[in-house]
Amino acid sequence: MFTLSSAAARQIQEAAIASGAQEMVLRIAARVDADGSMQYGMGFDDPSDEDIKLDLDGVAVVIADEHQELLNETLLDYVELKPGEFNFIFIDGRQSQGAPEQASPGGCGSGGCSGGGCGSTKRTH
Repeated sequence: MFTLSSAAARQIQEAAIASGAQEMVLRIAARVDADGSMQYGMGFDDPSDEDIKLDLDGVAVVIADEHQELLNETLLDYVELKPGEFNFIFIDGRQSQGAPEQASPGGCGSGGCSGGGCGSTKRTH
């Protein structure tokens, strides 16, 4: 199952308030690129009837059915990558043995994730 850290949940709630997206849900998506690396995305959106709906630490999260398997056992965290530089990272519990290998800025859909940025962790399968 997809999960959020409490730090990520707090930052998402703050971003929703700052961007006026309190009535929206957080959509999470993932895909595997041709080179085998995993790409993640997130953004505020309106839910659809086909979405998998989760309530995680007070955050309404939706995942389209076609992304569910890729996001299984994935944790969204909000961490300090360098002193004073915080970002969201995705940690694939099926692949990781500790800290993510690489965190890089990722795309945000719909309303974006203002106030903290979005990130993606590239993993090679």
